[in-house]
Amino acid sequence: MIALFSEPIYTEIAGFLTLLVTVITSIHVILNKKNARSAFSWIGIIWLVPLLGAFLYIVFGINRIKRKARILRSGVTGIHEGAGIWGDPVVKDPLLFDDHILNLSEMLGNVVNTSLLPGNHIVPLEGGDRAYHEMLKAIETANDTINLSTYIFDNDHAGALFLEAFAEARKRGVEIRVIVDDVGARYTFPPITRKLKDLGIRSVRFLPTAIPTRMPFINLRNHRKILVIDGRVGFTGGMNIREGHMLSLNPKKPIKDIHFLVRGPVVRQMQQVFAEDWFFCTGEFLDGERWFPEPQLEGTIWARGIPDGPDEDFEKHLITVQGALTTARESVRIVTPYFLPESELISIISIASLRGVKIDIVLPGLNNIPIIKWASFNILEQIINENCRVYLSPPPFDHSKIMIVDNAWSLIGSGNWDARSFRLNFEFNIECYDYKLAEHLSTIVDRKIKDATPLTPEILNKRPLPIKIRDGLAFIFSPYL
Repeated sequence: MIALFSEPIYTEIAGFLTLLVTVITSIHVILNKKNARSAFSWIGIIWLVPLLGAFLYIVFGINRIKRKARILRSGVTGIHEGAGIWGDPVVKDPLLFDDHILNLSEMLGNVVNTSLLPGNHIVPLEGGDRAYHEMLKAIETANDTINLSTYIFDNDHAGALFLEAFAEARKRGVEIRVIVDDVGARYTFPPITRKLKDLGIRSVRFLPTAIPTRMPFINLRNHRKILVIDGRVGFTGGMNIREGHMLSLNPKKPIKDIHFLVRGPVVRQMQQVFAEDWFFCTGEFLDGERWFPEPQLEGTIWARGIPDGPDEDFEKHLITVQGALTTARESVRIVTPYFLPESELISIISIASLRGVKIDIVLPGLNNIPIIKWASFNILEQIINENCRVYLSPPPFDHSKIMIVDNAWSLIGSGNWDARSFRLNFEFNIECYDYKLAEHLSTIVDRKIKDATPLTPEILNKRPLPIKIRDGLAFIFSPYL
């Protein structure tokens, strides 16, 4: 008798629990997914594949990255609000720029915590040979402090040059702090952090984990490149510290790139971002005149640091790019190694080109991550038209990151045009308002285009069917690349 009654009861209980899990998970989707297509897809999976669909949503559908990052860095951002880098976010001289550029500065001032500051001097440094020379020269002249944050710091010839310069600076009594991303530190073995420790140089890995592939920390990477000397001289851009950037050495895997020498008040914002990351990693509070000396006017460029990450600064890099595209009236020039914009950004690019804005996009013909090139080929045909042109630069791999709008506004820094940079990594960029700098950068872009191959719809359409399938499959995984 017991067996006769127990089986239906257990079946009913299992069915009720399955329905309850399905309903609760669906409610979570409705309340949290702001994209209608994404919400519809997840609800379909949850109901069509009971329990398994809910499990897949819990594992892959909930944005733990942003939530986890905000918890990890809670209370860190803004620890130096007394450092004199906040204030009026708008360009103070309206005669310098057209109204639409001023509107861009006002819009970004409402998005970013930092001020737009006058009096900066910014010099593009093409190639690792020149950039490292200037960086090492600045380290050699340091009197008080050196702060370095980088994604990759290889234990190779380039790394040895910086180690030697750090060691000499430490002998002079210079205070040195180094942050290396934990994933980036693993590119060479033994990691450079061991040698830094042996030299007595204070260094730390950003979000270390014993298992490098463990989620979510594989995504919460510090991709920033910041070097600040004595609180007054800064370097930033997209360049890591690795031998491949030194083309004079004919490395096995050569990399073209561009970095920037920065002087002026915006360096203080670079120091602010480093200090927040250092406090997060170590709990040490870098404060006072030694770390934040009184800024001095060094040039004519208005500039603002734009920190970005999956925490309080979530999507500020993405909003900056969207705002610049929406503002543009005449031209947009983009150089990036990784181009995987999501549908909303693709639409903004297309609309800008339809408005008559001339858009040039320079991508590497040879990519160090081939699957990213495959995925981008699957979407480029959506934006290529008379006003939007795409070029593939010849080898070696070009890791440069530049954006120029109307030859007046420029964006430089570490951010790429992909989901990882827009949503998952901690990035640092600088927006610059200056005609001469924009002209200089535009000349660099012209030189790249001169050597590049135009990518046309005909070339994309002539891809063999297996290649198109490969590119389409790569695109499906683009949010995770």
